[in-house]
Amino acid sequence: MASASSGTPASARLRRTLTLWDLILYGVIVIQPVAPMSVFGVLSQRGYGHVVTTILIAMVAMLFTAISYGRMARAYPSAGSAFTYVGQEINPALGYVTGWSMVMDYMLNPMICIIWISQQAHVFAPGVPYAAWAVFFALVFTALNVQGVKTSARVNTALAAGMGVVIAIFFVAAARFIFGNPHDGAAFFTRPFYDPQSWNTKAVLGGTSVAVLTYIGFDGISTLSEEAENPRRNILLATVLTCLVIGILSAVEVYAAQLIWPASQPYPDVDTAFTFVAGRAWAPLFAIIGFTLVVANFGSGMGAQLGAARLLYGMGRSGALPKSFFGAVDAKRHVPRNNVLFVGALALAGAFFLPWVAAIPSVLGRFFSSGHLTPPTTSGYELGANLLNFGALIAFMGVNAAAFVRYYLHEEQKKLTNLLPPVFGFVICLLLWLSLSTMALIFGAIWMAIGIAFGAWKTQGFRGNLVDFELPPEEA
Repeated sequence: MASASSGTPASARLRRTLTLWDLILYGVIVIQPVAPMSVFGVLSQRGYGHVVTTILIAMVAMLFTAISYGRMARAYPSAGSAFTYVGQEINPALGYVTGWSMVMDYMLNPMICIIWISQQAHVFAPGVPYAAWAVFFALVFTALNVQGVKTSARVNTALAAGMGVVIAIFFVAAARFIFGNPHDGAAFFTRPFYDPQSWNTKAVLGGTSVAVLTYIGFDGISTLSEEAENPRRNILLATVLTCLVIGILSAVEVYAAQLIWPASQPYPDVDTAFTFVAGRAWAPLFAIIGFTLVVANFGSGMGAQLGAARLLYGMGRSGALPKSFFGAVDAKRHVPRNNVLFVGALALAGAFFLPWVAAIPSVLGRFFSSGHLTPPTTSGYELGANLLNFGALIAFMGVNAAAFVRYYLHEEQKKLTNLLPPVFGFVICLLLWLSLSTMALIFGAIWMAIGIAFGAWKTQGFRGNLVDFELPPEEA
């Protein structure tokens, strides 16, 4: 006991210094306050212009799921992962399935970041083809991650502050444009929420299934449980409040954008539509917003690539993948170099493959319609976002199911407060999952079938544990 009180290395532990405000700020930084800008054009096209509505519906789904995440973080304060919750509370095989769906998320995130940044860079410098930009950014991501480059908390905070300034400038410019130009009365201000001429419930749900991308990352707050003050209270509050803050901010951003550029007017480029909207409000904002989103997606892409590499390392270390390749760590820089290179190559291939696959329905539609119909168009970024949300929504459903089992089924007192949030969260996420694009459901189903078949073969019918999906701790 004397040793414990003296602060020796043997008794060293993480300090609980993070307040509720610190946790909320961390969540906002991770999700990014400019999150809806990158996907704005895709949401407008998919939801027939009802971007605000899709953002708000997605927020409701994420709020219920955030409650489940916060409650499960109490039970597993150091785990903070959907597959752990499902595997421990329901069934190890279902935990593996949840984990396999999350692998797809980790692999797709750097792909869609490369696609978006390359398209935006091509808008800035049209003389350089998209393919050249994709190769360039894939190489930069990989080279920096191989070196073990990390973004400090101070840099992240500075970036968030810079994004906040840009958002404030956009709001000022948007207000001047909106009130400085004529419009058709009250209907002009309500149309972004509900336009009777273009409303389609199926389309809005389809857009909402993509809008979930705006909130991806809020679950990361649960990983700070051991460093938070009063974690049983603050982790839950911070997770819910982060979703609420991001949801309201995102809704206001896209609302202003839809008033500036109505959905009835086509965008020059769907994937980078928000930069054109900002440029209409105030010409210099075209470059300012575009550069801000490039920086934001650059940071996300780099982090996503390293996260995917570390997840593959965990699988290799456990023997689920060839250990000699995936379980190796560079002795000098202490990073899973092989995995970084593997994910980089896969992301680059996806940056070319996804746009090509996304164009197939459009090409077939033109071929079979003989020019009489205009087939719907899908971008590579939209397909990648749908596939990413395919896995994310499965994980969210798993967390809600785990919270239902632990806090309702296993509790002696059956309280509505323990029943309604996970049930509503599960049902809404299921509806959104079913509303994903047909192509995303097909490719996602193929991915899941491969993973389930592999897991069943490796464990002789899931009679043993296949993978420890916990991310390995940071090396000293």
